[in-house]
Amino acid sequence: MSPEVELEALLNTDPESVLDFERHGFDRVAAPYAESLVLFGAGNLGRMTLAKLRQIGIEPLAFADNAKPVQGTKIDGIDVLSPADAVARYHDRATFVTTIWGAVPREVSANRLQKHLRSQLERLGCQRIANFTALYCKYPDAFLPYFAIDLPSRVLGRKDEIRRAFRLMADEASRREFVAQVRHRLFQDFDGLPPAVEEEQYFCDSLFASDPHEVFVDCGAFDGDTLKVFLERKGDGFDHYYALEPDPLNFEKLRAYVETLPTAVAARISALPLASSDRRTKTRIDPSGLASSRIGQGSVEVDCVPLDELLAEHVPTTIKMDVEGAEFETLKGARGLIQAHSPLLNVCVYHTQDHLWVLPLLIQSMNPDYHYYLRPHKNEVFDLVCYAVPKHRLVLVR
Repeated sequence: MSPEVELEALLNTDPESVLDFERHGFDRVAAPYAESLVLFGAGNLGRMTLAKLRQIGIEPLAFADNAKPVQGTKIDGIDVLSPADAVARYHDRATFVTTIWGAVPREVSANRLQKHLRSQLERLGCQRIANFTALYCKYPDAFLPYFAIDLPSRVLGRKDEIRRAFRLMADEASRREFVAQVRHRLFQDFDGLPPAVEEEQYFCDSLFASDPHEVFVDCGAFDGDTLKVFLERKGDGFDHYYALEPDPLNFEKLRAYVETLPTAVAARISALPLASSDRRTKTRIDPSGLASSRIGQGSVEVDCVPLDELLAEHVPTTIKMDVEGAEFETLKGARGLIQAHSPLLNVCVYHTQDHLWVLPLLIQSMNPDYHYYLRPHKNEVFDLVCYAVPKHRLVLVR
């Protein structure tokens, strides 16, 4: 089936069936134990799920986890059991909710983690197993949106935008990825996602040419991970590198790394404790020291700046955006640069459900000089990047 035909089939899904899944999908799996829950996965996702369940008056029975160091302990006040012990104790009086996402063991093939977790529980004799996404759809006010996970019915309300964004995709791989991502947003279908590509994230040589006078703007620089790859590839063959990172824990690691570099290289790197946005303002973040410090949430106030102001006297050749959901505002704040200079744009589109179509359409409305490529750099939706490549940087021509 061609991507075009498959997309139309998805967009013509019966809205009532989608609403029925949202309202009743979890209960069909879980009844009569929709509130007697064991959370399979005691990491960040499991702990967040526990906290939000408590907010709505549901106290899970236990965690189950494959990590032996936490088995036999308590996390956030509830027991952590091995999967075998949890199933032995609760197999006939609880629903097991898988709360592991993205942490794929080596023995699990690409985008098959959810199926692997279900199979593990089934082999142990578990009778009721639900994915966390079904639980989240049952209680959307508590859980959603969460990255690209949101109510599927919202996809069907955006058909025209989705079709227009799909038509922007410049090659077959991008079109197939786009359709798989729409399918995932409608049906939480992890299994149908294509595997991650092997090319280095933000440096896809098959798509765009390198610039010998690169002025690279790194929005969401984390601890310098992208900067390190950039320097490995470019050496001292670049003009300037701007690294924006608002999380103070991450920024300290970034600053410390820059200080280890040769003076001639470090002099061309501007590490800035700022968040990118569409205007000068302040926002809050949770200073977790993780790559996923969410913008707009948390205890620490940080400064935001539009790139049009920050780079008023400079011409960026590449702008990379991995800013935890603030990509739309960052693009708006770079409108002048995008219109005047057509920089290469490497934009993450996995932080919210609609960024898959909203962000390419926003770029296109600013400057029609771009070709669009969609590439997954991790499995299970994470690190999905839309590469908006100006004509003068194109390698692939479709």
